Amino acid sequence: MLALAKNANALLMFLLELGVLASVAYWGFTVSPNWIIKLLAGLGGPALFVAAWALFGAGGGANATYPLTGLARAALEILWFGGGALALYASGLVTSAAVFSALFVLNAVLRIVWKEV
Repeated sequence: MLALAKNANALLMFLLELGVLASVAYWGFTVSPNWIIKLLAGLGGPALFVAAWALFGAGGGANATYPLTGLARAALEILWFGGGALALYASGLVTSAAVFSALFVLNAVLRIVWKEV
């Protein structure tokens, strides 16, 4: 039963990672009425997030170019997932931002309790 819960939490982490990219893209495409700004922000924002995650956080750090551990990893996750929540909030999706934040906190707490970080 615990293995199933851990796998479900890993799936939640992956879906949250995808959610960050979708949130930033949504924000980018709603940030301005100018289509050039929309295109730059809607595609460029997620591209910057992908680059940061690939460099420092991919695969729990195992697949990252410069893996972070400890407090640096915690800061990266807070900035990464907080950025996704902030993008939702800035897009006017306040409830979605709150739910996203709550799911991240739940996921992080479970990973800490299960010593998966």
